[in-house]
Amino acid sequence: MQTAPKKVINGWAMYDWANSAYNLVITSTIFPAYYDAITTTKNAQGEIISHKVNFLGTNFESASLYNYALAFAYLIIAVISPILSSIADYKGNKKNFMQFFCYLGGFFCCAMYWFTKDTLTLGIISCILAAVGYCGSFVFYNSYLPEIAAEEDRDKVSAKGFAYGYIGSVLLQLICFLFVLKPEWFSISKESSFPARLSFLLVGLWWVGFAQITFATLPKNKPAQQNTANNIFTNGFIELKKVWVQVKTLPVLKRYLFAFLFYSMGVQTVMLAATLFGSQVLHLETSKLIACILIIQLVAIAGSYIMSRLSEIFGNLKVLMFVVFIWVLICVAAYLVSTEMQFYILAGVVGLVMGGIQSLSRSTYSKIMPVTHDTASFFSFYDVTEKIAIVIGMFSFGFIQQITGNMRNSIIALIVFFFIGLIGLFFALQKQQKTISVA
Repeated sequence: MQTAPKKVINGWAMYDWANSAYNLVITSTIFPAYYDAITTTKNAQGEIISHKVNFLGTNFESASLYNYALAFAYLIIAVISPILSSIADYKGNKKNFMQFFCYLGGFFCCAMYWFTKDTLTLGIISCILAAVGYCGSFVFYNSYLPEIAAEEDRDKVSAKGFAYGYIGSVLLQLICFLFVLKPEWFSISKESSFPARLSFLLVGLWWVGFAQITFATLPKNKPAQQNTANNIFTNGFIELKKVWVQVKTLPVLKRYLFAFLFYSMGVQTVMLAATLFGSQVLHLETSKLIACILIIQLVAIAGSYIMSRLSEIFGNLKVLMFVVFIWVLICVAAYLVSTEMQFYILAGVVGLVMGGIQSLSRSTYSKIMPVTHDTASFFSFYDVTEKIAIVIGMFSFGFIQQITGNMRNSIIALIVFFFIGLIGLFFALQKQQKTISVA
């Protein structure tokens, strides 16, 4: 196949531009910082007493509740995405599903505007459903990659998507940054929660607004073979099972997905929990945390292109092994970090490998998966694997903190996850080289 025209590629990449604002503002910077601020109890002198909150009659560490909420959101997606993607392949309407989840996520980002200290339940529910919208739309967004890009171009096209995402999210983050850190410029009281809540509203509008470019340019996919013997829900599980049966016969892909499952437990958890770690463990100010995350995003733009270039020279699996090894070192350093400067240095390294590992993981999968018309089902399998990894990673991180009272102890689990992923990549590479030599 030939790579689609530039207009289509750019339109596809613009969805990363649109929804990455959610990933940066809601999951990485302003929302976690705002959540921590309104769930922290202080005494009259301003000293922190506790991070305990009551949700639906049960007491939680605030960070653990946040981790559990995200884990639950990703569990929902892991359960429903195989069904949805199968329907999309059979009906040829993956764009419609992508639009539905986009609007769902955008709406609940806007709903976070009404999240205050007295409306914790609303905030948690909105957080969960915004995450469902974000992840649900990405199932169908990712499945377009092998349809619009030839195999030799997928690394570059995938990297372009991530780069657009980082640039778009940073632009909106800068706007929100001014509202939150310089509210007096807009005649807003510094004590008001309005700037942060306005940021959540802007994310929803930005996401839905720029997504219209994507929806206007992406082609409609052709329906796959129709199977009238089962209802659409049964077909969804049958398709997932068919993918698993094929995966088991493909030794490189099978080993790669095993590795991907484990190192994703680490990568995604680090990305989702970093802000609360900096706030609750190192007690960094909100302004410094937001600035740090911004730097990570800018570094990640370069990282995604560097990894794409390295993969052309050394091969995808070798580069992934190198990147995962760096992640192991990052987690060890995070367990030991104690100063503000150490955190900033560590954040810079995270940025370098964060964009690279996401972009390269997606393009690697698209290269080693078999040629098929049911791309949404195969990418659903990939996304389910990632979502299960996030569920396990976030739940483990929150649970260990809940029972030990120390977030640092949760990092030990991440080290184990990355190490197992590294071993899995090694065996995938060995099998790939053996297959090539036999051929």
